[in-house]
Amino acid sequence: MEGISIAKLLIIGALIVLLFGTNKLRSLGGDLGSAIKGFKKAMKEDDTTVAKSEAEEVPAERVSHKD
Repeated sequence: MEGISIAKLLIIGALIVLLFGTNKLRSLGGDLGSAIKGFKKAMKEDDTTVAKSEAEEVPAERVSHKD
């Protein structure tokens, strides 16, 4: 077992194209791309929300005790 060669990958790719067709694969690729873009956008929004909430926090005041 030498692993997966380029020839084996090409054969697998050709079989996938024959099974699903180019239109189905194109739409699947577009859906995957939009899902990744949406995930990245959500992560950016989450980071900005966390940064805003940290900036809005009021630091606790020091309390001095007199004996």
